[in-house]
This record gives sequence, structure tokens and C-alpha cells, in this order.
Amino acid sequence: MNPLLNRLQPYPFARLREAMQGIEPPQGMKPVPLHIGEPKHTTPKVITDALTASLGELEQYPLSAGLPELRQACADWAKRRYNGLVLNPDTEILPVLGSREALFSFTQVVLEPVSDGLKPVVVSPNPFYQIYEGAALLGGGEIYFADCNAPDFMPDWAQVPEHIWQRTRLVFVCSPNNPSGSVMQLDDWKELFALQDKYDFVIASDECYSEIYFGDDKPIGGLQAAAQLGRSNKGLVMFTSLSKRSNVPGLRSGFVAGDAELLKAFLLYRTYHGSAMGVPIQRASIAAWNDEEHVNDNRRLYQEKFEKVVPILQQKFDVGMPDASFYIWLKVSDGDDLAFARKLWREAAIQVLPGRFLARDTERGNPGKGYVRIALVADVEECVRAAETIVALCR
Repeated sequence: MNPLLNRLQPYPFARLREAMQGIEPPQGMKPVPLHIGEPKHTTPKVITDALTASLGELEQYPLSAGLPELRQACADWAKRRYNGLVLNPDTEILPVLGSREALFSFTQVVLEPVSDGLKPVVVSPNPFYQIYEGAALLGGGEIYFADCNAPDFMPDWAQVPEHIWQRTRLVFVCSPNNPSGSVMQLDDWKELFALQDKYDFVIASDECYSEIYFGDDKPIGGLQAAAQLGRSNKGLVMFTSLSKRSNVPGLRSGFVAGDAELLKAFLLYRTYHGSAMGVPIQRASIAAWNDEEHVNDNRRLYQEKFEKVVPILQQKFDVGMPDASFYIWLKVSDGDDLAFARKLWREAAIQVLPGRFLARDTERGNPGKGYVRIALVADVEECVRAAETIVALCR
């Protein structure tokens, strides 16, 4: 058995189940799942039609590099979305089975074997998406956390010591951020790029929430920021997905884009990894990336939820709209996020995720403590009722 498996920690939802053992919600009350970031909106017909129309293509093995038509659709979307960003579909784009799989496997490509007894370091925001940690540990590396605290919830790169930067091979960023919904601005990217120039690490930019924003203020992407600053995409790879954008978490489809040299190595790894996307999935993905109408409808639904839910919560909590994403990062009045989550489950069958489960303790404490993550993924009415119940219980 691979001994590195022993270094993995339980997933946040497993920790939540354990923390709720022995606590029963009110009898007959339907659970309200606001703890998991799983989109609940209807999958668009343009995608399901393309999927079913291509089922006859299940008879063929797919290529690891994906269909040329899919890579072109991804490049076309990136150009429309990121102000004319030009990507070569043959060398700078690679379809993947969702961003989660790609974030994990890309880390295995980037991390180098231990030399001189020193493990390579992966720097991650804290709180964070747990795949970052698991990928680092199973790649034989170490992980170092840069805390994200109020008011901006941006990683504090100044917390990372010089000797850690010198061993850093990979830095994860998540913008829009999970769980806070904060978005990196151009100056934030400039700061990170300056560190990259100094310490020569790879940046993995997780942008799976990029299409859940409000108004016309589109979150800037990592490749877009590099282009605006006159940089190449060397050492920079962006990860995106259809799961949130198009309400198809079960499709397992996304793409990575950026540094051609890194993607060439990533494609070689994936050829052996056996992670090619089925052709019907690719056809459905092409339809999704080529259509923006369903994305606009999806965004309007999320905006409606926030516009109704946030004012309700403001009756009791100091909370505002996130920059993007479908999460509310709610500061708990008494600071005990776990007790708060237990109370909501015990008294109202509402499930939220304690922030401490999304972060790690460091010498500076746990930046997730005192917060809960609320995912506004249920329908509008259910989210409104949950918000009203939360306020009533906390009066």
C-alpha cells in the first residue's frame, strides 16, 4: 500500500457527517442541503440534445488530446470571454474530465522527485479546495498554507517564508475563491507574477466559478491578466469546467489552458493515465462552450437568490454580496461555526459547512473558524425560506 495515502485527511463532508452523528433534525422536516457546492439548476437542453444525438459514437476510443472541434470551441470561448485572448487549440488547450481531476493529475506532472532530502513545496490558499492538499501529498511534496482573512480574503503571500519560496514548485490560486467568493484583481496578479519571476514556480489557476458573477463585472482570469500585463503564459495554467457554468456536474468536462510546454507534458501523463473524455461527452461540451444563452439564464437565477437572501441575513449578520461564485461566507455571531452548523441541523434540518473543515490550523490559527459556507444551490424559494429560518433561530 502506498504509505503516502496515510497523509490524507478526511474530506470536509466526511468530517461534517461525523460531527453530526447523534444529532437528529426535526421529525418530518425535509433537509435543506446548503453545504455542498453542487449545482441544482436544470441541465440546458442544448447540452442534453447534443449528448443524446452522439451516443452512436460510443463505439470508438477517444483521443487523450480530445477532438479538434472541442479544442477549437474552448479556444473560441476563451477569446470571447477574456477580451480577445488568443490560445492555440493544438498546443495550449487540453480537454479534461472536470477541473478536479485535472488539478490533481497536473500536480503529479509538475512536482519533481525529492532531491537532497528536501521535498518540493506546494503553496495553497487557506481555506482551500482539498484536492490541492491531496495532490501535493500524493505527489510526494509538502504543502504550505497562505491564510485568507477578512476583509478581502486574499492569500497573504507575505506569510510565506523565504526558505519555503525557495523550494516552491507549484502555487494554487482560486479566483473566484471557494469559499469566500473573492476575486483577484489585476494588482493581485501582478504581485503573484513578481513572486513567480523571483522564485520560478508554476501557477495553477483554478477558475471553475468564473461564470457565476453579478452585473457586468466579469472576474479577470490568470491568462487574461498575464496578457494585459504583457507577459507570456509560461509557467501558468488555467483550469475551468462546465460543472458550475452549465449545471452539468455529472458530465465531468472542462479544459486546461496555458503554457504549451507544460501541457505537452500533461498530455503525455494523461495518455498513460487513461483519462480521455468520451466522444459523446465531447460533443455535449462543444455545444455548451458554444452557447452563452443558458449561462446568462443561470447567472440570473443566482443573482436573484443573492438579491433576496442577503438582505434577509443582514437582519442579523454582517454579510454582503460576494464578488462572484454561489457561496455566502457567513461570519457566525458567537464565533463557533461548528456549534452553529449543529444548531441549524438539529432545529431546522438546514445543512451548512463549518469553515474550520475547509481550512487547516497554522501557527496563526484556523482562518475558517467562525465562518460557515452556505451554497445557494437550491431553488430560490427554498434558499429564501432557509435564510428566514436562520435569522429567526439566531434572534
